[in-house]
Amino acid sequence: MTGKVENLLLAALPVEEYERLRPHLEQVRFAFGKVIYESGGELDYVYFPITALISLLYITENGETAQMGLAGNDGVVGIALFMGGGTMPNRAVVLSAGQTVRMKAKVLQDEFERGGKLQQLLLRYTQALITQISQTAVCNRLHSLEQQLCRWLLLSHDRVQSDELIMTQALIANMLGVTREGVTIAAGRLQDLGAISYVRGHIKILDREKLEATVCECYRVVKDEFARLLG
Repeated sequence: MTGKVENLLLAALPVEEYERLRPHLEQVRFAFGKVIYESGGELDYVYFPITALISLLYITENGETAQMGLAGNDGVVGIALFMGGGTMPNRAVVLSAGQTVRMKAKVLQDEFERGGKLQQLLLRYTQALITQISQTAVCNRLHSLEQQLCRWLLLSHDRVQSDELIMTQALIANMLGVTREGVTIAAGRLQDLGAISYVRGHIKILDREKLEATVCECYRVVKDEFARLLG
């Protein structure tokens, strides 16, 4: 791999570490809806998103889903590879098509064992991701669907390079663990505020400040923790 590194974790590596890893980095483009791995599946690679946005979903026995977390250019997908496991308890699916950088599992594990900067960054990211997952649980239990949708939109907007998201009501409902009718009502309220436009699966953020004024504290908790741990 050559050229500018746009994943923030890889970009934060010292030159020596990055150059050691560069021959093992491969850019891969994923389409919208691509399943990167299934719950319980073996992990052959770890993925560092660049422009892609990837959702971590929990799937129940009867097939219902709920989003646990989001990974974008600030993170990595496949933390089990360096946290002591070979499989993940969730599904990873692409929400916004784009580029990722992948690295073979063995290469990542060997570099992690060196105890250098990459190890530090991956552990800090994991702590930040745990905060995101925990706050998602709190938000889904205590806050309105409108606030949950705002949180999701803002977290997504922070991790993609566009004001537009391609997202059907059914997919949003699956991620938030709610009904399509509930998403319709919440999205309609945000449209009435002039914060977003939503037409046939295309969401456009028109006024981010209005979303930030509507969202609950969960968004800021997650954002501040990522900034504290990863700068």
